[in-house]
Amino acid sequence: MPATLLIIDDEARLRGLLARILSLEGYTVLEAENARSGLKILEREEVHVVLSDVKLPDRNGIELAAQIKQLYPATEIIVLTAYGTIADGVTAIKNGAFDYITKGDDNDRIIPLVSRAVEKAQLQFRVRQLEAQISERTDFARIIGTSAAIKQAISLAQRVAVTDTTVLLTGETGTGKEVFAQAIHGASLRRSGTFVAINCGALGKDILESELFGHRAGAFTGASRDQKGLFAEANKGTIFLDEIGEMPLDLQAKLLRVLETHEFLRVGDTKPTKTDVRVIAATNRSLEQEAAAGQFRLDLYYRLSVFTIELPPLRDRPQDIAELAAQFARQVGAKVGKRALQLSPAFVQKLRQHTWKGNIRELKNVIERAVILSDTTELMPDTLPFDLQTGGTSSVGTFDLATVEKQHIRYVLRHTNGQKPEAARLLGIGLTTLYRKIQEYGIDG
Repeated sequence: MPATLLIIDDEARLRGLLARILSLEGYTVLEAENARSGLKILEREEVHVVLSDVKLPDRNGIELAAQIKQLYPATEIIVLTAYGTIADGVTAIKNGAFDYITKGDDNDRIIPLVSRAVEKAQLQFRVRQLEAQISERTDFARIIGTSAAIKQAISLAQRVAVTDTTVLLTGETGTGKEVFAQAIHGASLRRSGTFVAINCGALGKDILESELFGHRAGAFTGASRDQKGLFAEANKGTIFLDEIGEMPLDLQAKLLRVLETHEFLRVGDTKPTKTDVRVIAATNRSLEQEAAAGQFRLDLYYRLSVFTIELPPLRDRPQDIAELAAQFARQVGAKVGKRALQLSPAFVQKLRQHTWKGNIRELKNVIERAVILSDTTELMPDTLPFDLQTGGTSSVGTFDLATVEKQHIRYVLRHTNGQKPEAARLLGIGLTTLYRKIQEYGIDG
């Protein structure tokens, strides 16, 4: 495929002449008359080399070169001018330009110069493509599933990962929002930076503010020394704000300031601190409805929802359940020394019949329990919680509470080889209580 060039010059005749010369060399040539239209083309086209005039109607070409290089690092820029100076040339190279050439005087140089710039750009594009493929395999491979719903969510996440755009992950509790956030960070240009996560609903307002923004020594009682907050910790990296809908309104205003100005105030500080951080937020609520009810800032919602990815509930991807369960069984089995575990067809059938209100998190917990209780290398339905075994129904007299409790205690004692202290720990009851129930139910051992 031929390389793509972009010529940015307000002189239509000279721009057209240069475009014809380069087109004859086999390049695909695009044209723009000013910086604004040139940047628009770069947003939608993969351009290998930009040839930009210094004197543009809306921008200095040397400044434009710096912006293009920042936005599109693999693209090379050749700066053109009718009146070249050494100072301008040095500035252009410092701003990331491949070279600096004088119009008219260097016609014999333009084709070999473009050729070298294209060669370098194509190599850089190839390296970035390979890096993206590696990141995709190592980061998004953690997200299991082949259903259309999850594949669409993965595709959106992969596309936005290579940008710096703020992302809002929505979906029910337990759908894997933090796993997606980590995958986006790992496939981004910030992957060498720090990924930090915080649950905005797990902390009180004052503690959350200090955790996010840090504080100065003496800012409040107990603040004996300066503390760096997560926004400073995540500089050049990514911060994941889980349950963003739980954030107090006054802290929402501070978060909005970070998104708009890339700076924040530590608690007790008067001088703002700069930060270069990508924000990924997540919620299981409708922030739009929360904003309408006055519980969430509408302006913050608009800033966060630039790119929204809805994560599907597990009930909408039943074909993924067996694969997810098998993966969790392998992980838990490796931890507890039970390898080569298989899922029986009856076990999988019970999993598929369940509604999974807790989604992937609930499934993982169920599989962990089943692995612990299983005495064979094949997971059977009798290792599942009672509601999964019965499909959420019960038969009074056959599955009364006492019978279920007796059966479960037997399972746990069998798993611990009769070790009652360990069984009591797993059951979450005292050892005395366990002995009493063993005697009450007439359990052997």
